[in-house]
Amino acid sequence: MSNAKPWGGRFEGPTDAVVEAFTSSIEDDKNIALEDVEGSIAHATMLGEAGIVSASDAAQMVAGLETIRGELEAGTFPWDETFEDVHMNVERRLATHVGEEIAGRLHTGRARNDQVALDSRLYLRRTLTAIEAALVAIEKALIDQAKKNVDTLLPGYTHMQRGQPVRLAHHLLAYREMFARDRGRVRDTLKRALVSPLGSGALAGTPHPIRRERVAELLGLAGVTPNSMDAVADRDAFLEAMSASAISMVHLSRFSEEIVLWATAEFSFVKISDAFTTGSSMMPQKKNPDVAELVRGKCGRVIGDLVALLVTMKALPMTYNRDLQEDKPPLYSSLSTWRASLEVTARMLPAITFDAARMRAALVEGFVTATELADHLVQNGVPFREAHGVVGRIVAHCVAESKTLEDLDLPALRTFHPSFADDAMEWVDVEVAIERRDLPGGPAKKRVLEAIAAAEAELA
Repeated sequence: MSNAKPWGGRFEGPTDAVVEAFTSSIEDDKNIALEDVEGSIAHATMLGEAGIVSASDAAQMVAGLETIRGELEAGTFPWDETFEDVHMNVERRLATHVGEEIAGRLHTGRARNDQVALDSRLYLRRTLTAIEAALVAIEKALIDQAKKNVDTLLPGYTHMQRGQPVRLAHHLLAYREMFARDRGRVRDTLKRALVSPLGSGALAGTPHPIRRERVAELLGLAGVTPNSMDAVADRDAFLEAMSASAISMVHLSRFSEEIVLWATAEFSFVKISDAFTTGSSMMPQKKNPDVAELVRGKCGRVIGDLVALLVTMKALPMTYNRDLQEDKPPLYSSLSTWRASLEVTARMLPAITFDAARMRAALVEGFVTATELADHLVQNGVPFREAHGVVGRIVAHCVAESKTLEDLDLPALRTFHPSFADDAMEWVDVEVAIERRDLPGGPAKKRVLEAIAAAEAELA
């Protein structure tokens, strides 16, 4: 490995080989190589239009960069580890296509500081656009399952205890709401990220008469950053993207946790197809929900990536510091893990079969309509706190006698309180209980069908 410094004549001695290896970012930079070329094409075009370099030189630079883009896309680009980053690799490769003198003009009016800031924003555009598509796919998969399970009833849980009856479709649409918010966070991140920092230079701009707005226009960006110092020091877009990633991975982890639980013999609410399960090396009877478990496990890595960058950023003075080389590994890890987790979960969802009979049986076992009896008393003038205590004693009686609420009759209810009306036993019917909750955001069939239609319309 060469110890030469490509960035000027300030140094008399070579860099230590261990230092070169330690400071190199080549492997990470490969993630933004296409963006580096894209930004350089726009910059070269602008240099020519502004008369900072000749039109001929600009045209040759653009043609050479187009060739390099083709090499990168084909996987034939000759990465050279003697150059510490993607920027110098591209510039040195350009020199082989158009000559040293013309290639040497490419960096006019910019620094690596604003160059990498631009590359990173373009990377976010490409990656978050793909992630938004993955979020749409998982939302559609949840909606499809909801449409199939509008009439499937199960207990809703609090504290992992059976609470009240709901429709499975309503439960699934709760997750769809989470991923829809994640998609909104992606769009919000891109709104702030997609402006051009190029022209900020190392920290204080450039004396060359560059046209910052033209570069932004060529790249399809919304505008330019307003402060050169902030532009090269800012990593908020990374932090926003990684925050969105961590929140979304928590949503994926929560969903995965329920699938893992529901696949147990103790619940037996779901069956997962063989394509998304694995076996045991010792126990032949096992069918493990490994995909869901891995998604749940990867959540921790993504949260760790966010924390890593927050800690890196927390004490950096203005403007660029070499610590910022450590911004991209957690970003790449976070977003690639998030995207893969979304994509595999979206593929797994159609492979899940829900056991409607088992879910319905769980409704009988858990006193899930006890609240209905309390509400019935409230409608007949009993204060809620008193009604709550009355029904609590009824449940305790049923537990002691190994009975369900459905095993009782009106005379039995009236031994606990005289205000139970003639229709009291109708209130313990789970379907009636669900349909009584006919309000926006509720689990009544009409409301669930409206929610499905609204979700489909929003995605369309």
